Amino acid sequence: MKLLIVRHADPDYSIDSLTEKGWREADYLSERLSRLPVKAFYVSPLGRARDTASLTLKKINAQAVECQWLREFRPDIWRPDVTEHKMIAWDWLPQDWTAEEKHFGYDKWQETDIFVESKVKEEYDWIAGSLDDLLRQHGYSREGHCYHVQEGNNDIIVFFCHFGVECVMLSHLLHISPMVLWHGLCAAPSSVTTLATEERRRGIASFRMLSFGDTSHLYAHEEPPSFAARFCECFDNPLERHD
Repeated sequence: MKLLIVRHADPDYSIDSLTEKGWREADYLSERLSRLPVKAFYVSPLGRARDTASLTLKKINAQAVECQWLREFRPDIWRPDVTEHKMIAWDWLPQDWTAEEKHFGYDKWQETDIFVESKVKEEYDWIAGSLDDLLRQHGYSREGHCYHVQEGNNDIIVFFCHFGVECVMLSHLLHISPMVLWHGLCAAPSSVTTLATEERRRGIASFRMLSFGDTSHLYAHEEPPSFAARFCECFDNPLERHD
């Protein structure tokens, strides 16, 4: 089975939809996805993800199942450098998050005082459990860090969602701290991340990432990826965001 995790196209957060560029990205994405024999589509309830999915679904006359757990990962925390208001859990300054060794551990990252206070683990476990429930419906049942194959298949499953929750899904499937993924990976808007099961011994499967954040559908139309996923490459670059 293959899982395709799609980040929404270039967002207009003020209206929870897409920018003009985002709609172009979603259109180019739809050309790519509509060629695939997709078994099932799942979508976040947020507008920017639903709008991104809409062009693909319309093109092939399909429907997506809306999943609350695919919404953006939003437990808010008191980030160390910000004292006047809470911030999203997955955007820290590098000098702060790397100073805590627990953040690098798959089973330790959520034990820090900041995350305990904000009940981040409860949100993480909800997403991980919901993903496993869905995978069980498609023939793969979690047992420890692997999956028992109840009904092996070559189906393609597509998720339209958001960067934060995408990294939580990858953390659960690949057994990596989400702090490492949130701060070490960059999924441009409309990008596609692909994972596939490997069943090297009958009945036991694990997931392997085949590609992360692929935007080849944009390059095929000479459309540059949005900078919305990134921060400034150099501090003195005035037109690139710093925070």
